[in-house]
Amino acid sequence: MSLSAFGRLIAAGWTLARADALIPREIDPLLPPSARLAAAILRLPAGGAARRGRPGERLARALETLGPVAIKLGQFLSTRADILGAEFAADLSRLKDRLPPFPTEVARAEVARALGKPLEALFSEFGEPVGSASLAQAHSAILNDGRRVAVKVLRPGVEQQVARDAAALRLAAGLVERLVAPARRLEPNLFAATVIRALEMELDLRFEAAGADELRAVMARDAFMAAPVVIWDGVAKRVLTQEWAGGRPLSDAAVLEDPALDRKTLADNVIRAFLAQALDHGVFHADLHEGNLFVAAPAGLTAIDFGIVGRLGPKEQKFLAEILYGFITRDYERTAAVHFEAGYVPAHHDRAAFAQALRAVGEPVFGRAASQVSMGRLLAQLFEITALFDMHLRPELVLLQKTMVTVEGVARRIDPEHDLWAAAEPIVRRWITRELSPAARIRELAEEVHRAARAIITLAESPPAPTVVIERDRSGRAVWFALGAATAGLAAVAGWLIG
Repeated sequence: MSLSAFGRLIAAGWTLARADALIPREIDPLLPPSARLAAAILRLPAGGAARRGRPGERLARALETLGPVAIKLGQFLSTRADILGAEFAADLSRLKDRLPPFPTEVARAEVARALGKPLEALFSEFGEPVGSASLAQAHSAILNDGRRVAVKVLRPGVEQQVARDAAALRLAAGLVERLVAPARRLEPNLFAATVIRALEMELDLRFEAAGADELRAVMARDAFMAAPVVIWDGVAKRVLTQEWAGGRPLSDAAVLEDPALDRKTLADNVIRAFLAQALDHGVFHADLHEGNLFVAAPAGLTAIDFGIVGRLGPKEQKFLAEILYGFITRDYERTAAVHFEAGYVPAHHDRAAFAQALRAVGEPVFGRAASQVSMGRLLAQLFEITALFDMHLRPELVLLQKTMVTVEGVARRIDPEHDLWAAAEPIVRRWITRELSPAARIRELAEEVHRAARAIITLAESPPAPTVVIERDRSGRAVWFALGAATAGLAAVAGWLIG
């Protein structure tokens, strides 16, 4: 056990206790007497300015002092006003893009050093910070060709902070896995490893530039969401330059009061953009909180900050689409079958009983507006079901699940009457029609035939003796011709069915 990591955990607990942010005094009336006593003991260190203000304000201040990982947690919590309350979430929202900035002169020096040339070689103007988050801050600047851009610069020393936080998180996860038996199915160690890996990727802005460029091309295919153009001459490990994002930040509470805004379409676009990215392309923006979204009337949506990019393989895309489609069509038996096929539910459980449990989740919320659904109660029910059926956390789905919860919360804040299933339906149905139709199955068969042909040719053309090579070459060509003709025929049939 690392002494420094252990000391950091103790310091984090002390900071939260001093701020009265572990078990806030405001919830005392809801606690049983024994828990009330334990809470009072935990609050003994609390005092002074640290415990002033509302619970959300106290927690935000404490998380801000604890570093990037804690701030990321606060950003995630701030999207769930439906669970934590509007006031509490609003108090945490300052963690999205309104943290104290570091000096502009430090940023200017860092940009010049990272790019290996004077600022004047690229920028005619370089302004003050316009947003400051846990890992970096952004400055408004003007390129020499007149375009307005945003320049993102990592905070000084942030790499060392993340390394310390990562060690403490690994230690905390290990302690939870060892000491809290019910939490083991949530795979604390694997969860921590996934979070740490995502943070480490965020510390190289060249990766973010590549992710932004890739997702910009993906987003352009549907126009539910857009992304700024990357200025590659202004990209380095600690610096990222992109064209200026239009619109106003969604983290500004006044934005949604604009009467020109079509809030229903905007909320739908948040959900549809995410699903189109994940299902159709297997890559998605995995940090879609309000601080990273800009809106423009009537329903324009621009994303920034591509430091965390999630990816799904073909199997995960298929499972996600079929599970969502099962809920949309209320086919709980098929939805249950997909869970077993994917291995999300251990095979020894009863499939019909799991379908019954899914029906208990789906029916009370189907067709209801977000304002009519208690997300806290629904999440509690889902947690109980996952425990009842021994469902473990899947590390490859951590970013997907986290993003799904975040975008649902963002859409709900934009439009309290939002219908998640109605928003998701056209994207999911499009995927099902394209990938699971008879024509799609014929295309898939044609691809398998093509792969088989290539494998046979590879075998036929890997020869110990020249004479055999000639015979095998002829055989290989004959097989290639026959299977190629079959592939072409299947492709023609598929084209006819599609047409």
